[in-house]
Amino acid sequence: MEDKSSQLKLLFIVNPGSGNGEINFGDVISAYFEALEHTAEIYELALNCSLDKLKVIITNSNADRVIAVGGDGTIKLVAECLLQTETPMGIIPAGSANGMARELGIPTTIKESLDVVVNGRPKKIHAITVNKELCIHLADIGFNAYIVKKFNDLPQRGMWGYTKAAWKALWSHHKMEVIIRIKDKIIHSEAAMVVIANATMYGTGVKINPDGKLDDDVFEVILVKEYAVMEILKLRFTNMALNPKNIEAFQITSLNIRTKHKAHFQVDGEYMGKVNQIEANIIPAAINVIV
Repeated sequence: MEDKSSQLKLLFIVNPGSGNGEINFGDVISAYFEALEHTAEIYELALNCSLDKLKVIITNSNADRVIAVGGDGTIKLVAECLLQTETPMGIIPAGSANGMARELGIPTTIKESLDVVVNGRPKKIHAITVNKELCIHLADIGFNAYIVKKFNDLPQRGMWGYTKAAWKALWSHHKMEVIIRIKDKIIHSEAAMVVIANATMYGTGVKINPDGKLDDDVFEVILVKEYAVMEILKLRFTNMALNPKNIEAFQITSLNIRTKHKAHFQVDGEYMGKVNQIEANIIPAAINVIV
């Protein structure tokens, strides 16, 4: 039901490449607002749209709310434009995993998520900078980042593609030697992967970070010491918990990680290459999200 107390101007940033191609998001959004007094403006993202250009479009729109229509990459792009501003960001999930929408309890159907955009209330959440990249969900180094790379290189998608990527990674990936510096504590360890966790779970629903909260004053670093085929498949395709014997977690506001050799690195599902150092810092009250 529409909130009649105030009429809103909403700017929808639509990634036309999102979804399965069967839905014209512009048409659905326009039809939804036909009977409402709110104003909906739609901007379709061009290929490789720059951050600066999108910031200008958002500023010039004078919108009360800006809504990302797409997957986690689109959400991240819009979030970067609205970082540390009061302008609320809405989410219409239209990606393959929709990890951030799941995290915030936003419905995956367009009609229900539009209802949230119009009638929901803004909530401040923190974010993290990881090697100067904005992370609003999960970043990691090691095994999972290597799978992200392998998965992106394969023509297959879905479970078969992921299983092939995981199998290739298992044969060729080696554990890392990591040095993690947290405040005045230094941890030396072997690790299959290290997760910098703003959110609690991967897009599949598996809770890698069950103690995480998006609106508190800390983020978590998760040290995963061992891996096996079933553990890795759990990350992608089930919401089963990982073996707690293999995991250590710490709550922090800043972090430095060094590795003996360069390790694969991903942020919010985007492969970033290989690094041997990670600097991560919390951004308090980073984004005003409509939930």
